[in-house]
Amino acid sequence: MADLDQYLQPTEFLDFQRERVRNKANEITNGLKSDKEKAIALFYWVRDNIKYNMYTYNPKIKANLKASVTLRRKNGFCMSKAVLLSALARAAGIPARIRMVDIINHKISPKIVELMGTNIFHCHGISEILLNGNWLKLTPVFDKYIALKAGFVPLIEFDGNNDALFESHDKDGNAFVEYVEDYGTYSELPIDQIVEIFTKAYPGMFARNEFPKRDEL
Repeated sequence: MADLDQYLQPTEFLDFQRERVRNKANEITNGLKSDKEKAIALFYWVRDNIKYNMYTYNPKIKANLKASVTLRRKNGFCMSKAVLLSALARAAGIPARIRMVDIINHKISPKIVELMGTNIFHCHGISEILLNGNWLKLTPVFDKYIALKAGFVPLIEFDGNNDALFESHDKDGNAFVEYVEDYGTYSELPIDQIVEIFTKAYPGMFARNEFPKRDEL
């Protein structure tokens, strides 16, 4: 149990000690009995109520990655939404952490690839939640509206028993998302590591603060 304690504590970024985060977790899970029910409710709330906004993935601005700020703004990107989901889970008494990976989204627009200078999305955030002794990987990244509009389907769904991750191919057999690097798990957001990776991977975009906007996907 002592090992799990680190996954139940508030941190600088998973700041569920803030009243708005605690209250939202209580509101979403009110009346639900099991951790499984609570986790499902939290996943779908973050997925669809926090609108996807890649423009905010600038780790030089720490506030962009704090759970309380993402909740207040009602928009965020993969990592900020994963941080929020993990923070809400901890607030509900469910052990949660962050996993960081690199992915290729084969459905992303050429304009985004040109802007980034690569087709790899570095430091993609995943929330991991402990249910029934198993760590489940959850990706609440694209809200339903932007996923359908941009053709990022099938939608990521969560049943409380299995991982909720991108599919490798869409329903027509076309390549969708490819996982190319796994950095492992963290009890707190590895902000210094993200800044280092971004500085090397996106030298032009990162220096100019030119991050893709929601409507450019």
